[in-house]
Amino acid sequence: MGSGKHAKFRRYEKNPILAPVGNSWEKLATFNPAVIYVDRKIHLFYRAIGDYKSYISSFGHAIFNEKLELLERQEKPWLIPDMRIWWERSIEDPRITKINGGLYMTYVVTPTPAPPIKLRRRLNLPDPSESITRIHLIEINDDFSTVKRIGIITPYDADERDTVLFPERINGKIALLHRPSRWIGENYGTERPSIWFAYLNEEFWMSYDHRLVMKPEEEWESYKIGPGCPPIKTEKGWLLIYHGVDHDRCYRVGAALLDLDEPWKVIARSRNPIMVPEEPYELFGDMPKVVFPEGAVVIKDELYLFYGGADKVCCVANIGLHELVDHILNDT
Repeated sequence: MGSGKHAKFRRYEKNPILAPVGNSWEKLATFNPAVIYVDRKIHLFYRAIGDYKSYISSFGHAIFNEKLELLERQEKPWLIPDMRIWWERSIEDPRITKINGGLYMTYVVTPTPAPPIKLRRRLNLPDPSESITRIHLIEINDDFSTVKRIGIITPYDADERDTVLFPERINGKIALLHRPSRWIGENYGTERPSIWFAYLNEEFWMSYDHRLVMKPEEEWESYKIGPGCPPIKTEKGWLLIYHGVDHDRCYRVGAALLDLDEPWKVIARSRNPIMVPEEPYELFGDMPKVVFPEGAVVIKDELYLFYGGADKVCCVANIGLHELVDHILNDT
């Protein structure tokens, strides 16, 4: 792992901001939140677990003000798997983006959900059968009360988990970053799961104009990398916050700047992680040593990064947007 300084994220003193509650759908874990900032309120859509053996996720909805004070937390799930759709036995790891006034969310679907490997070992649960995960896209109305399921957008055999949409069209098309786990080897130009760029066509299907953007380079991300939050537009380029995993399965946070017109081109990339697991709620949980970024909002030039801690809780940390951009440009 690199030995340079990390970016100076300030963890919220009241972390975690959401933790498991009740006796049903969110009693065991509430983590990996998608985030959108609307009308001076921060909306979190988080993954919730109520049963370890089936490990079927649903999504909860909570609302915070700009001071990170909890205003509302829905008692019932905001979205549950639609069992009529074969792939959607479990819904996991949402990301939300506003494009041309519309709200869109990507999330993982899998026909055979299962706890992470370290949790399975601790609970003595059997390994799941072979399973391929895919990405579903939905459109959300303005008050978050209804959703329209658009459908699967990723190639069948890619095995996807991390897909984020750009908040504006690139070359007139809806654009995204994704992480196809099975696209490795000589034909793909990378030996480990990496970050790719692609467009969606008018039928919301991922086109075949895929471009390799970034692959693991440092020891702290040597096992795999994947997009974290939807890209944020800055004067210096698209800010991409991503996760990197080493061979000990420790999840850290990295950052890069992508070209505004050709986002498959990397302008700069931090050599060191910008956040590492160090607090108890990041070091201990269902998946130890995990900081997993999925949402970020900018309020008055301050970037608030929302992330899952140890596959157990929702957390937030903040840093000046320009401070982070300058850090990326100087840590290469």
